[in-house]
Amino acid sequence: MTSRPDEHAFSLRIARRDRWLVRIVVIAFVAVAVAAVSVSNLFLTERFTESTRNRTEVRLALYVGSLMSELESSQTVPFFLAEDQVLLRALDQDDFATTSARLIELNEVIGATTLTLMDRDGRVVAATDRNRLGELRDSEQYFIQAQRQQGDTVFTVNDRETNSFGFAFSRQIRDAGRFLGVVLVEVDLEQFFERWRGASEALFITDSEGRILLATEPRWRGRSEAEALAVSDPPSAIQRALDATGSWGLVGDQPYLAGDPTLRHEARIPFRGWRLVSFTTYSSVRQQVNGVLALEIMGFALALAVGFYWISRRARRQSRAYQRESAELRRLNDRLQREIAERQKAEQSLSEAEQSLAQSQKLAALGEMSAAVSHELNQPLAAMKTYLAGAKLLMQRRRPDEALSSFQRIDDLLERMGAITRQLKSYARKGDQAFAPTDLREALGAALTMMEPQLRQMVVEITQTLPRKPVFVMVDRLRLEQVIINLLRNALDAMRESEPRQLDLIIAEGDEAVLTVRDNGKGIDDLDALFEPFYTTKAPGDGVGLGLAISSGIMADFGGRLTARNAEARGAVFQIRLPLYDMSGTEAAE
Repeated sequence: MTSRPDEHAFSLRIARRDRWLVRIVVIAFVAVAVAAVSVSNLFLTERFTESTRNRTEVRLALYVGSLMSELESSQTVPFFLAEDQVLLRALDQDDFATTSARLIELNEVIGATTLTLMDRDGRVVAATDRNRLGELRDSEQYFIQAQRQQGDTVFTVNDRETNSFGFAFSRQIRDAGRFLGVVLVEVDLEQFFERWRGASEALFITDSEGRILLATEPRWRGRSEAEALAVSDPPSAIQRALDATGSWGLVGDQPYLAGDPTLRHEARIPFRGWRLVSFTTYSSVRQQVNGVLALEIMGFALALAVGFYWISRRARRQSRAYQRESAELRRLNDRLQREIAERQKAEQSLSEAEQSLAQSQKLAALGEMSAAVSHELNQPLAAMKTYLAGAKLLMQRRRPDEALSSFQRIDDLLERMGAITRQLKSYARKGDQAFAPTDLREALGAALTMMEPQLRQMVVEITQTLPRKPVFVMVDRLRLEQVIINLLRNALDAMRESEPRQLDLIIAEGDEAVLTVRDNGKGIDDLDALFEPFYTTKAPGDGVGLGLAISSGIMADFGGRLTARNAEARGAVFQIRLPLYDMSGTEAAE
């Protein structure tokens, strides 16, 4: 007796074998269907394609014949009109009372589109279209060329409007060697293409330069053949014809247009190098082939439909998965955008806070310097009072020259007081990022002027090592002076308990401009945290630890950097490094 596991294993082997058999049958069925369709297609297409080509060539010959008949008949009309005595007499006597009636009478026999008679000045004096009477045509090509070609009929192609051309024969009228005027016969070739537009083929005529003059598809006119076939706007005539054409119209390599097989034929028109080109669809071949392959194609289509159904279900599942992922990505993107907005807002707030703190620090420093500056101003005021008293005494003793010298000393003292107050005013004003070429030596001098009272009060020996020529940098001078003043104040604070107090100021110029501020104070304890906000070694109330952090940010805005280190012997060394600014280009431009 067979156990249940053995029966289950046997069932699995049967099911697996059946699945393989189904696959083999399906593959064989598809292979047979494809082979049957392919063989039938090859046989029937080879049989009927040749007949399609023959019919196309016959139609092209008929088209060319119709066009040539129209052109040749119209070409002879100007010759006879140029010999018409009524027209000659009218042009000679400037009497055009009956000429339009004469042209209308002749046109009923000729059957041309429009007949026009122009005098020697190019003015329309007679026409089958009376609306043209009085128009001046002396600048038109058909008038100019007919005037130049004595005894010959001239053919011209005129651009009438967008994607439209006019065709005309013109000939000059002469009598006894005198130029009297020009007769114009317009030819209507559009009528042929209006009749051919309903056919299952697309036609166009090109001139000797390859420009399409006439076409069953109006959008092709005025273009080259390559440009016309690239047009993909609303369905053209050839595209509408191709909608009725199958994909099994040809065998092997064949010309394609708009993705469907077509047959291109070209015929030469024995007139001015014109060519007639046609794109013919294989509708007849398809009709013949479909009659035999209908059942085979139906079976193959059903098989494809099943496959497409399965693929579509799989595609829908994937689409739903993609939609879920897309929704999740959108949520993540929205969250990221909110975080970015919050970060930008926080950065803006931090920048505004830093600017406010920097201004507060400047005002605090200004307050500290005000007492010393007031003392500095009291000295010139006391000296001025003395000079005024002396000048008054000298004037009483009638010694004006010596009194004038006293007044000059008073003027110098006033200039000194003005310089001190200007420095205070500019330092108190907020910087506006006014970048300009600045001499680093002048910025250092201005900062020393601001700090002069404090330097004198603490009795500091200052050593300056400066180059003889200017050292230009591109900065906001007020903010640069703010950095230098902050370094000088820190140096004074560091040397408060030192004796003697030595301050070295060095400006060096190499690959970059370097300002070195070196003191002999107590040095720096923590170099790593020196430029961090709110780090300070001062006593509470003497500072908040933002000066060096703000100064470092200012130098970064200038494209430079602020560095610090301890001196080898004693004290600290701060260096301002900035890119040099080349003034030679500015001077050359000026």
